Amino acid sequence: MVDPLIALATAVILILILAAIFWPERGLAARWRQNSQLTERVRSEDALKHIHKFEIDGRRPTLESIAGALSISLDDTANLLAAMQTNNLVTLQDGEIHLTPNGRDAALHIIRAHRLWERYLAEETGFDQAEWHGQAETFEHHLTPEQANALALQLGNPTHDPHGDPIPTADGELVEHGGQPLTTLPLDTPGLIVHLEDEPEVVYAQLAAEELHPGMVVRVTEAVPSRIRFWSNGDEHIVAPIVAENISVVPLPEEEAEEETTGCERLTCLEPGESAEVVSILSASRGAERRRFMDLGVLPGTKITAEMRSPGGDPTAYIIRGALIALRKEQANLIKVRRLETT
Repeated sequence: MVDPLIALATAVILILILAAIFWPERGLAARWRQNSQLTERVRSEDALKHIHKFEIDGRRPTLESIAGALSISLDDTANLLAAMQTNNLVTLQDGEIHLTPNGRDAALHIIRAHRLWERYLAEETGFDQAEWHGQAETFEHHLTPEQANALALQLGNPTHDPHGDPIPTADGELVEHGGQPLTTLPLDTPGLIVHLEDEPEVVYAQLAAEELHPGMVVRVTEAVPSRIRFWSNGDEHIVAPIVAENISVVPLPEEEAEEETTGCERLTCLEPGESAEVVSILSASRGAERRRFMDLGVLPGTKITAEMRSPGGDPTAYIIRGALIALRKEQANLIKVRRLETT
């Protein structure tokens, strides 16, 4: 005969197990469905981005290209595209894949969320630039249109992300950077970096290591099949042509380049006793460092005087808004100034 207490305990345990599995919204089954739906949504949004990029580049997306971009099997890709077609996001006809108007709107939202989040990471956090893309790849799927609009407003409605990619407006409009590959810039012709391609990651890592960023003036001095040699901000850079292809520039009139390189100087150029007016903080200064400069009053129009330099040559003490502030050379080099005439 079964002990009533054992039977009761068994029944209670069974009920708890069933509740843990089937409890609405919080049970394991509900969570599994939610995770499954999230995975499908993420895959769908990533596929939309891939198809949109191919369309913008004038290429034809294929089952194989989507499978490769999402790192899933061809069968899973086929099932995903069938579901996207059912949801009126894509059309599949004669082996060609195209976005519907709804699909294009959805693609532009996810691109907008990604690029706004990269801009936020660059401007408001201490994340290294090599981490921006990966972080945004994850968070883009959690940003609603309303949240994206609020973030854009917080950031001052920027038109481009930190790499120079255009950020779609809420209406889907884009301001293209209009650049050309650095490899096409004629020798000894000044150009302005307007975009750095952040994919593939291995190439972008090399660009980040060179400390390149949009807004820098470049001048190519050598272009051979094995390397591209160019100067920017007083530094020489040598990269492989495949890396240079990922740098987009616009040609600059010689007089504008001259003003950029000689009319404005870096704070590091000041000798003790010399003064200058802040023109801007370079875009290479991000996150906490940029906020510290602004908290110190390093804003356009601020007068800065070099007071003294340490015996070792670094750091240098500057008078900024009446306070004596020590800045290392790599910090001062991020502040663009216009030298003031001494009286």
